[in-house]
Amino acid sequence: MKNNFTFNISLSVLNHLGRNLYRNIITILGEAISNSWDADSKNVWININKNNNSMEIIDDGIGMTYMDFQNKFLKIGYSKRKNGDYKTESGRPFIGRKGIGKLALLSCAQRIHVASKTKETDFVGGVIDNSSLDEAINDDLNSQEYVLENLTSDVLTSINKLEKGTYIFFENVNEGITNTVDYIKKSVALYFRFSLLDENFNIYVNGEKIDEKMLKSLAEDTQFIWIINDIEDPFINQLSSDIEKKILKSNINFKGYIASVNKPSKLKIRGTQEKVTIDLFVNGRLREKDILRHIPTSRIVENYVYGQIHFDDLDSGDTKDIFTSSREGIISDNQNYKLFLNEVERLFKNIMNDWDDLRREKGDDGDPDNMKITPKKRKAQELFNTTIKEMKETHRHNSDYKKVNKNQLVEDWVKSLSTESEYNIPSYVECFIAENLLRKYIVYNKMELSKEATREASKWKKREEENKGIANISYDIRESMDDIYYLDMKYLSNFIDKASDKNKDPALSRSSDIYKPVRDAVGHTSIITKIAKQQLSIELENIKARVMDLMDKVK
Repeated sequence: MKNNFTFNISLSVLNHLGRNLYRNIITILGEAISNSWDADSKNVWININKNNNSMEIIDDGIGMTYMDFQNKFLKIGYSKRKNGDYKTESGRPFIGRKGIGKLALLSCAQRIHVASKTKETDFVGGVIDNSSLDEAINDDLNSQEYVLENLTSDVLTSINKLEKGTYIFFENVNEGITNTVDYIKKSVALYFRFSLLDENFNIYVNGEKIDEKMLKSLAEDTQFIWIINDIEDPFINQLSSDIEKKILKSNINFKGYIASVNKPSKLKIRGTQEKVTIDLFVNGRLREKDILRHIPTSRIVENYVYGQIHFDDLDSGDTKDIFTSSREGIISDNQNYKLFLNEVERLFKNIMNDWDDLRREKGDDGDPDNMKITPKKRKAQELFNTTIKEMKETHRHNSDYKKVNKNQLVEDWVKSLSTESEYNIPSYVECFIAENLLRKYIVYNKMELSKEATREASKWKKREEENKGIANISYDIRESMDDIYYLDMKYLSNFIDKASDKNKDPALSRSSDIYKPVRDAVGHTSIITKIAKQQLSIELENIKARVMDLMDKVK
């Protein structure tokens, strides 16, 4: 059957609207899926043939009559909402707005075959050849002079298999289909959440139904999740029961979740330069990727998080269109959108604090910019966590290792030691630095040790030799065998900075008396009491100050 379908718009206007407005295949699929949703489809089948550089999109929606195809589909700028209709016959909210979204479909391939039929009428449609269309635009033809080509027999066979619906075949996709089919499946699962509004709406890619199982690897790598206003989402339901879940409340009518993975690399979409981000959805459709770019914090937690926030009030039907012409963003000066971003910023501050606590409880590095604990304690905990992980990993690679279930008692022991390490490790380091700086000072100034100090050093040397004999060790343990390296803070401080009056003079020797027993406990890896920690901290502050005063005198 010969047709006489033409564009219901000036070809020059069509060209100026931006036939190359949409650059990626996911955006193009988004327009097709949205059209199928608006047509009350229950199923959308997407078939991709990378070898032939082609794809087809089929739905079982209400389809189009002759007049629908000519006066609605081929009328760029036609809006379903112009008569005050904001929902489909089945009650779904319309996704389409401006009526220019079909530009993505009609310009993304060299030839686009479109066929449609309703229950009551036969098929209609035609072929748009973009090379011919370019020529018509260059020749300044009017729209009535550019007539769509007739459908091929293959397309007619495909459409006749449908009781109703629409079939679109993309021949020679512009710039080729570079993405893998697996990537496209995961992207469709991530970015088209219409099933949250209507569970009877199904999308298939190359015969496989798209659902939350496509995101299994992301779910397995998820460490924590914050659920906003109690959203019901099948993706959340497949997360492990061990994952820490927190509830966040907002007075603004949106819902969703923000989650974090155990490593930033887990957000990368394999085979691409893209990563999963925190995205904004309106009525089930992705409207803005990576909303955190509008509220940057420059905090490390941004590299770990992803999520979806659904704010349907941004398009309640009769509201002003706030979506950009490319349909890949939102007009930034919209007041509701500004309030939304402010609220997300508030919630994200809570998430950043939670994340740091949860990560450290898990034995992972937290947020170094969070001042909840001192940088010194944080580094100590990180060193402890790295060490315990290396011990576990080495044990796991042992040939005799047998996988067993995690022992919670042992995990609790490790957790308690992690807490203690925040104090013990930096305290040991401070002792190490202070005592060895004093030794360097004595050697540099060629200060002669007292007889008492020499006897003390000899005592410890003898004990060390005895212990080496028991252990059958013949090599040197210490870098230097000089007496000074066998003396502790008591002798070092008396030698350098002895108080004339123990009750009045500020000197190292006064601090060393209280310092020694607690220092020895830390040096021998003991867990010390709260009061001992307080006492050692006080004395260490005095010692560090006096040592640095001495260092200032070195010429």
